[in-house]
Amino acid sequence: MAGYILRRIGLAGLMLFGLVCLTFVIANVAPSDPAALAAGPDAGRSQIEQARREYGLDKPLPEQFLRYVTDLAQGNFGRSIATGRSVGTDLARYFPATLELVILAMLLGVLLGVPLGVVSALRKDGPVDHVTRIFAVSGIALPPFWFGLLLQLAFATWLGLLPTSGRISVFTEPPDPITGLLLLDNTLRGQWPLFREALSYIILPAIVLSLPCLASILRVNRSEMVEALRMDYVVAARAHGVTPWRIVMVHALKNAMLPTLAIIGLRWGWMMSSTVLVETVFDWPGIGLYAVSSAIAGDFKPVMGVTLIVGLNFMVANLIVDLLYGVLDPRLRRA
Repeated sequence: MAGYILRRIGLAGLMLFGLVCLTFVIANVAPSDPAALAAGPDAGRSQIEQARREYGLDKPLPEQFLRYVTDLAQGNFGRSIATGRSVGTDLARYFPATLELVILAMLLGVLLGVPLGVVSALRKDGPVDHVTRIFAVSGIALPPFWFGLLLQLAFATWLGLLPTSGRISVFTEPPDPITGLLLLDNTLRGQWPLFREALSYIILPAIVLSLPCLASILRVNRSEMVEALRMDYVVAARAHGVTPWRIVMVHALKNAMLPTLAIIGLRWGWMMSSTVLVETVFDWPGIGLYAVSSAIAGDFKPVMGVTLIVGLNFMVANLIVDLLYGVLDPRLRRA
């Protein structure tokens, strides 16, 4: 098991280095001139060249890349050219909001997708199965921005039950952060009115973000459960009088969860990147909205920082899934 863990960590390290190289290349082929952006719209040629020297953009590309890697190793993401603020400070400010949204969306996807997949497999070709399959296809096909606007129209404009944008009311003073996750911080402090307010703001974006995840988990889990229930060991367990609950939850579901875990890991990464659309629709103050505003301004440093954070989350999620694979199926430890 130790060798299996070291191999997976080594592979994740290589992928991270590849991502660093990719973000550096993309930043240098972007059509906008960051030096002109930093100097301002009314700057002359000499001022633009001065800004280029100040940000090290006049150096050869290998030297720029070495400086870029060295800064990243020290946790330095550089400074925003548009605002002059540290990108690392901005990411520390905006990332908890995105993380909280993704965690809640993932919980909705897993806690609903896995049981619905099991029920659908047990009721194969019945009315429940048909309804869940239609729901799964619709959940993947619906554009998130359109679904988000639809929920805003229904629950905020027509019914007036939930807010349309933001993380908390503009009239509410944000509490001092403990973890940066509002729901968790308010729970730790026992501030239940603030907890309810934060929950009302996060419900709609979390539902929109979780729908593709829920649909994917449901489809894969149903398919794997149908196959698992046909296997010889399940037939033998039934012949030996093992209770149906134990057959489903212990024998069949354990094997069906291997591909489902892969989908969960992939969807975690996809949800991190999908927050760009969801946060824009709901004006959610996370790294997705931060990346969009920076890209519109032509500010590549924050976009590179967000890309690295999203990619790192993708890799960590897949590393955890690989390790869980090794726990559930010992044969994979030799792979």
